[in-house]
Amino acid sequence: MPEGPDVRFSLANERTFLAYQRTAVGLVAAALAVFHLLDPSWAQRLLGVLLIGAALVAAGGGWLRFRQADRAIRAGRELPVGSTVHVLAFAVVALVVVAGISVVV
Repeated sequence: MPEGPDVRFSLANERTFLAYQRTAVGLVAAALAVFHLLDPSWAQRLLGVLLIGAALVAAGGGWLRFRQADRAIRAGRELPVGSTVHVLAFAVVALVVVAGISVVV
C-alpha cells in the first residue's frame, strides 16, 4: 500500500494558507474602514487602494504558495522558495509610508 504524505505537513501547509487568507480579510476590512471613515483625500484613497492591493497579494499569493507546497509535499520534494512573503512585506512597508504621509497631510 503506497504511503501518502505526512499529514502533519499537509495540515501545517493548510494552516499557513489560512493565515494568508486571514491577513487578506484583515486588509480588506482596513481598506473599508479607510474608505468609509476617513476624509476622501488623495492620500486616504491611495492608502485604501494599497490595502486592497495588499489583500490581493495575500489571498492570491497564499493560494499559490499553498498549491506549490502541497505538490512538493505529495511528491516528497523540498518546499520551493516563494516570493509572496517578500512582496507582502514590501506592500506593508509601502502602506506604512502612505499611512504616515496621510497623517501628516
